[in-house]
Order: sequence, then structure tokens, then C-alpha cells
Amino acid sequence: MPSDVAAAMDRMYRHQRHVYDLTRKFYLFGRDRLIASLAPEPGDRLLEIGCGTARNLIRLAHRHPGIALYGIDASVEMLKTADAAIDRAGLRERIATRRCLAERLDAKATFDIDQPFDGVMCCYALSMMKAWPTVIEGALANLKPGGRLDIVDFWNDWPGWARGPLAAWLSLFDVTPRPELAERLRQRAARRGGHLTVARLLGGYAFHITYWK
Repeated sequence: MPSDVAAAMDRMYRHQRHVYDLTRKFYLFGRDRLIASLAPEPGDRLLEIGCGTARNLIRLAHRHPGIALYGIDASVEMLKTADAAIDRAGLRERIATRRCLAERLDAKATFDIDQPFDGVMCCYALSMMKAWPTVIEGALANLKPGGRLDIVDFWNDWPGWARGPLAAWLSLFDVTPRPELAERLRQRAARRGGHLTVARLLGGYAFHITYWK
């Protein structure tokens, strides 16, 4: 992993990780909507890109006892919090985490898994990744035929009076909304026969995209 990327993530989350879930619940909307929309079968394997504190993975594990869950994150500091939370929940046998850049994801190399994932999700992480197009293609490459990719992230269809302040505030956390993401996946679906749904959240504050491969 490039030391500059890893170091930047660790600097950002070395202290934030301790209050991340408490503070983010006020503006990372749509994560629970995504979790509620999933209906995995027993034995399915689901991956979260940018798993952070493992908050979403733990909730999924409680909702669906028969599935295996995996998470990657670039920050070893954040994964310290994630692994501690997983251990407290008694879910170490069902949730595996690895430090990995999202654009380098490989099911076999990262988790020693011989089959693609049944589902991949990414919540408020692509807006922090300059290589987001590569990350999307990598996620789909590690997704089985018929599997689904779910993305919840910031849009930027905000009222004019709010656009500047919100953009400036998000930039403090190296966040850049990716409104073009939906169109990119729409074009991919048209070329390759995938299926796409796009839901606006809070009037355009964020979106929930589901792409069936």
C-alpha cells in the first residue's frame, strides 16, 4: 500500500475513529436504508469497501446470521476500532477485515476466497477516493454474475444557498461528491446488460445506487 495514502488515512482517523459513529450518524444518511434493502441468502458472502468502524457489517451480521461478511479499509487506525467492535460483538468468526486499497481489491489475494462476492457495498467512501472509477470496476470484477453493488454517497443537488458551505465543509474531510457516478453506471449497464436503480435521498443530499451485474 502506498505510504502516502495509508499515512493520510491514518492521520485523519487516528483520533476521529473514537467518535466517528457518534458524529457521523447526523449526516451519513442512507446507510440503514441500504442495510434494510438487502436480502442475502444463507451462505452468501458480502463485502464492504471502506468499512470504517465495521458499524454496517455488525448490523448486517445481526440481521442475517447465515451470511459471511468482509470489510476492507485503507486505514489501520480505523481497523483497530473495527476489530475491537467485532470482537465485542462476538462476531470474529463471521466478519473478516483487511487493510487494503479499494482499487487493489482481489477476493483471492485479499481474503483467500476462491469465489466472487454475492454482494458489495460502499457507503460514503467513493467520495474520498480519487480512483473511484477503478474502484467501481474492481468491485464489479469481484462480484458474481447476478450479484449486486450498492453505493450510498453524497450527491450535490443541494439548494444554491447551501452548495458552497456544504462543499467547503466536506472538503475539510477530503470529500468530493461524485454526481457523475450514477451516469457512469447507467452507461455501463446499457453496454453490458446490467440493471440500475438510483434513489435520491433527502431531496438530493445523497443517493442510493444499486447495480445488478
